[in-house]
Amino acid sequence: MRLTRVPGLLFGGDYNPEQWPEEVWAEDVRLMAEAGVTMATVAVFSWSRLEPAQGVYDFGWLDRVLDLLHEHGVSADLATATATPPPWLVRAHPEVMPVDAHGVRLEFGSRQGYCPSSPIFREHTVRLATAIATRYAEHPALAMWHVGNEYADHTLECFCPESARHFRAWLQARYGTVGALNAAWGTSCWGQHYTGFEQIEPPRKAPGPVNPAQLLDWRRFCSDTLLELFTAERDALREVTPAVPVTTNFMSILHGLDYWSWAAAEDLVSDDAYPDPADPESHVAVALSYDLMRSLKRRPWLLLESAPSAVSWREVNVPKPPGMMRLHSLQAVAHGADGVMFFQWRQAKYGPEKFHSALLPHGGTATRGWQDTLRLGADLRRLAEVAGTATRAEVALVLGWDSWWGLEAPESMPSNRLKLKDLLLAWYAPLHARGIAVDLAPPDRDLSAYRVVIVPNLYLCTAEQAKALASVTGELVVGPFSGVVDESDQVHDGGAPGPLRELLGVAIDEFWPLADGVTQRVRHAGGDVGLARTWAEWPRVVGDAVEVLARYEGGDLDGLPAITRNGHATYLSCLLDDLRPVLDRVLHDVPALDVPLGVEATRRENHLFLLNHTSTPQQVALPQPGRDLLSETDLRGVITLAARDAVVLRIEGDT
Repeated sequence: MRLTRVPGLLFGGDYNPEQWPEEVWAEDVRLMAEAGVTMATVAVFSWSRLEPAQGVYDFGWLDRVLDLLHEHGVSADLATATATPPPWLVRAHPEVMPVDAHGVRLEFGSRQGYCPSSPIFREHTVRLATAIATRYAEHPALAMWHVGNEYADHTLECFCPESARHFRAWLQARYGTVGALNAAWGTSCWGQHYTGFEQIEPPRKAPGPVNPAQLLDWRRFCSDTLLELFTAERDALREVTPAVPVTTNFMSILHGLDYWSWAAAEDLVSDDAYPDPADPESHVAVALSYDLMRSLKRRPWLLLESAPSAVSWREVNVPKPPGMMRLHSLQAVAHGADGVMFFQWRQAKYGPEKFHSALLPHGGTATRGWQDTLRLGADLRRLAEVAGTATRAEVALVLGWDSWWGLEAPESMPSNRLKLKDLLLAWYAPLHARGIAVDLAPPDRDLSAYRVVIVPNLYLCTAEQAKALASVTGELVVGPFSGVVDESDQVHDGGAPGPLRELLGVAIDEFWPLADGVTQRVRHAGGDVGLARTWAEWPRVVGDAVEVLARYEGGDLDGLPAITRNGHATYLSCLLDDLRPVLDRVLHDVPALDVPLGVEATRRENHLFLLNHTSTPQQVALPQPGRDLLSETDLRGVITLAARDAVVLRIEGDT
């Protein structure tokens, strides 16, 4: 479902008029129109203003705000205002506040102060969402519903008695009998055998390591529970306004929530992204997260929050230098976003975010920031034809949340140095540098459409997932510590790689994690030598046709196979510093774009985005002539791309 009421690319930001005297509103909407703002997110934290007492609603101020927006051509991403409960609800029902793993109930005074399992909180959120939907169902400004806000940012889990009850019900629905749960959790270890579901509690602080299978189910439960909160409000909105799309803002590649499940429950994927201006490589990591957003529903998405300049929550909040706000915004569009929104419209005068940048800074229209706002609005209007176009990727990176949760269990692992985001980025960065489009995919999806499928890690691998990987017809690359456990975090019979053994043609005799600062040499068959850090394994070839592509050199692993190939399936038993030799072998049929280091090349159908993330001009050879939509000029041959500048080339003909 697209935002049919708002053509072209969206542009705007969070608007919090309740923080300002009403006489300021007229200036706000006038300046929005001047900047080309097409949508504003409204009422995210407005519950206490919209419902000052239980069942008593004050919609008058919001009526006037929405009327003003509509009069100036600005649509509304209207929030259900449930991101923070009002004080009257907390004081009447203190049990709605979350309890941490130490048993301490948290106090009112910030945001996301709620227990996700609280039936009282859910009842009130649904009632408010229904009231707002009923009030504004026919308002011409309404373009999209915004449920909650950044789920799992501050409150991912709660350990209160109500959460315990809910967890036990979730477990009973999953396992049916306590015997099945005991078998799945392996409770014969350390004397944890249960004789009834009523004996089970959340994994609160314990004397020693908590059962990892219980922790895995707890992670599943917490994601599902917050999703229940979202879907309860979503269903209330759809009942009243079935044609209005519903979203909630994701937080890039977030450990706590299974975004494959979440994306299936919403109409439009939206994301909040805040790359660090102080990190010269941050554009690579954020590109990875953008490709996830595009992949979640395999269609365009929306950047719902970003920062015009500095944020307010890092140790040092570095501002964005000239050109970076525009460049970061165009990067999101290059990776499939159909709009760029910001937090927030007018910079706050008070509160925790008063130093967070905004489209309209404290200094008003005389500032550098306001000039950046005007320029970006004009650029997005020039790129209107890009809206709705797709990205074709021939390479997929596999990401499974269950496996991620299992991999990063807090204790009892061979090494706590394996972090899935780092593993994903290690593969993604060299692909990004070559201008190769990448999709992300869950491990149980049909992957036959891709020429190359890369699995950085699949610690938890089921038989069904192994079957999906075996159906890959192109090149398959699997990283280390994969196929170790099943869906209950129990080691597969025969050890790793479990159900992937026949596909990969190897068995792992022993994991060989490397201590901090220790490296292991790896010699490729062609003679080049690489270094492995953090992780290695003692593998054994079990397939008749397995080819050894690289061997360990020196140390206890000397001479053992480090990288193997069985047909079209390559297995790496280590974490290499340089993955290019492996990629060179498998990317032979995948078209790439030759650009200088620090220049990003991305396609959306017949639009080629070239983004210079460096602070110096770069010479770029265009693969084809075309028209730059930003400068409205025809370009061909070799061009000079200024520092932090971009071109968006419309290329005619076959792409």
